[in-house]
Amino acid sequence: MKQVLLLIESHLFREYLNLKLETNGIDVGIANNPMDAVSKMRSLAPDLLILDYEPDPKGIMDMLKQKKLDVNSANTPVIILAQKLEQKQLLELVPYDVKKVFNKPVKVDAFFITLSEILRVPINIDKNPGIVEVHINENIIFVEIAQGLNRDKLDLLRYKISELTNLYKIRLPKVIIMLSDIKLGISDAPNMQKLLNTVIESSNAKPGNIRILTKDDFARQYVNSQKEYSGIKVVTNLQFAMDDLVSGPDKGGQYAEKAELIGDKILKAKNIEEDEDEMALRFQAEERKISFELFNLSVKNLRIAVVDDDFVIQELIKQTFGKTDCQIYTYSDGDEFLASVDTEEFDLAFLDLMMPRVDGFEVLRALQARNISYPVIVLSAISQRDAMIKAIQMGVKSYLVKPLKPEDIFVKSIEILKANF
Repeated sequence: MKQVLLLIESHLFREYLNLKLETNGIDVGIANNPMDAVSKMRSLAPDLLILDYEPDPKGIMDMLKQKKLDVNSANTPVIILAQKLEQKQLLELVPYDVKKVFNKPVKVDAFFITLSEILRVPINIDKNPGIVEVHINENIIFVEIAQGLNRDKLDLLRYKISELTNLYKIRLPKVIIMLSDIKLGISDAPNMQKLLNTVIESSNAKPGNIRILTKDDFARQYVNSQKEYSGIKVVTNLQFAMDDLVSGPDKGGQYAEKAELIGDKILKAKNIEEDEDEMALRFQAEERKISFELFNLSVKNLRIAVVDDDFVIQELIKQTFGKTDCQIYTYSDGDEFLASVDTEEFDLAFLDLMMPRVDGFEVLRALQARNISYPVIVLSAISQRDAMIKAIQMGVKSYLVKPLKPEDIFVKSIEILKANF
């Protein structure tokens, strides 16, 4: 039996990987730190090492040097998982039989294909199309499913929801499941059951606090026919779903026509590409208190753009990251920011939607036209719900509602940047 030794920071990732590999007949060993990995590497003689480069790069390099000196482990192949490595760091890994470096969020399909090739054993992967993404906005868990119900992605969904509910410390979970660019039939019933059970069990949300946004007739019929899902509402517009969960149903019906149009555009989107980064579900680190020190250890040399005409917002975000080594670049309007994007590279952007001259929507369209895809967190006032819905329609996944709090800025950035899967 093949054996893999894991040195992984996230216990959720370890749990998932352990289950996936053992299900495929591969034995798994767990190391707690680089020194423990050295000891277990000698005692277990694994066929493959999977190492998390963060949060202790020096410890990993010392471990690899000891591995090279050991005649029994010198040729053991290594896979490295890392947030962001510079060229110099990549070159330092070359002498240690590192077969592959996966940048986080890891492309899960490619990851298991690589494992299968290195170990020379088959690993079962659901090759059906499917994109799964999870984000939290206004304490609502947004689960987006596109193109199909891939069972491997649904397995990952459990860990992602657990990770984010712990990160945001959500006490009363509410969920919106968005099924877009998807056509289901009777053969998808087991996968629909798996999806709904996974969401309910991992989020602890009551069925009455779950909304499914879809135009698919089978999804609606399936949910309405199952007693255990009584209370889950299937809707066709995002405006109603959000208003219903945030502040109760809209009794006036004043947004009906607008919401129906927006929901129809989202659910019928045909331009969702099966980008590997989108397919990858992201896992957060251990369930523990978030600190600037932990963030700094895990995510190095980040370049963050703040595009907002409000000087107070610019200063607030700068102060939020003041104890980290992040570099903050501020822009007072969209035109000024767009003038820089061809020469400056960013890891994250905070973008105000309502600005004079060139607003946030024009910026989003310009970034899409230039094929620039770094994460964007949009900023909007609570009174600008229509604007937020429009941004979601344009592909934005994460937003913050003004007035902003430093802890909300930081936690949202953790969700986006400190990602494993």
